[in-house]
Amino acid sequence: GGGAAGLMAAVSAAEAGADVTLLERNEKLGKKIYITGKGRCNLTNACDPDTFRKNVVKNPRFLYSALDALPPEGLIAWMESHGCPVTVERGQRAFPRSQKASDVTRAFERELRRLGVRIMLNARVRSLVTENGRCVGVALESGESLRAGAVIVCTGGRSYPSTGSTGDGWAWLEGCGHTVYPALPSLVGLESPARWVREMTGLSLKNVRATLFHGKKKLYTELGEMLFTHFGVSGPLMLSASAYMTELAPEDVSLTLDLKPGLTREQLDARILRDVAEAPKKQLGNLLCGLFPARLADAVALLCGLDAQKPSGALGREERMRLVDKTHALEIPISGTRGLDEAIVTRGGVSVKEIVPSTMESRLVSGLYVAGELLDVDALTGGFNLHIAFATGCLAGRAAAENTL
Repeated sequence: GGGAAGLMAAVSAAEAGADVTLLERNEKLGKKIYITGKGRCNLTNACDPDTFRKNVVKNPRFLYSALDALPPEGLIAWMESHGCPVTVERGQRAFPRSQKASDVTRAFERELRRLGVRIMLNARVRSLVTENGRCVGVALESGESLRAGAVIVCTGGRSYPSTGSTGDGWAWLEGCGHTVYPALPSLVGLESPARWVREMTGLSLKNVRATLFHGKKKLYTELGEMLFTHFGVSGPLMLSASAYMTELAPEDVSLTLDLKPGLTREQLDARILRDVAEAPKKQLGNLLCGLFPARLADAVALLCGLDAQKPSGALGREERMRLVDKTHALEIPISGTRGLDEAIVTRGGVSVKEIVPSTMESRLVSGLYVAGELLDVDALTGGFNLHIAFATGCLAGRAAAENTL
């Protein structure tokens, strides 16, 4: 596969002296890279390894060796030394300075050519070829077979299937005896059955805090941005929240928004009292527009059981406390997540217990390596998932080269 993991694996193996052939089923390399970060390619997150692992939701400990082999600063340095300057933006998110994902792929293509890597486009693999417990090549749908001292499988999960990530690699690995956990959507919008939520379609909120609970256990809390949609909620906060509820039943989780996280209860109450004192005859709904966007103000009043038409001066203490409570903990009913066809990454994949973390080699079949989204590892938004692909590909490429030389 010629995605992030496959490109870095091919480069790393060739740099280590191996004779490398890169097989890509599409007509060009890096098809998924082109659409990441809305075409800008958030290629990594410029944080330290400990912070990086805290943003990995599934199997973070598996990545110790991969992050040692290629830490974020190492990937940034590699990109810049290969003609793709990098800029770091809010949240330590790293992008090509040109803001063009195509420049990332071009940097790899130049290096692949320099290293003499053989690139086969429109090459569809039918199966892996194994002999006596070792992977010795691949069989193509064209009928051709390629022999190899080692094979690295980097075909991606099932997110964005139009880019070629159709789960084929999992079928080949299952055929070799590997355990493959079901593909589930992660980093995806959340569906809500609440009419008031869908009536907010198109409204975006900034500097709000989302908190996700499983029963009374807090799974996730973060400050950021979100978006109301025709199906429910999306945006960075909701995408990250989805990563924690992928394997949970919707009825077992609850999601709340703190609409004014910068104010304590006392400060918020004082703010409301001040607004009321300044305009006691103003309709409550209009008064709340000073706290929230107009459409949301009406919804909050309704959810608090308040009459938005009455004068704000008639607002009693108990009603005010309900308003304070709802502002700091507005519950968003959730009925599930959107599907795999809309997911940014895939949860599930090859059990990491069956992969050697220091080399990415299969524990079941020698000479077989796995990298990228095929692994049961996934993280939050911010460049972490793409970096995992680059880092595991780097480690697999180096180890495979060493195994064949």
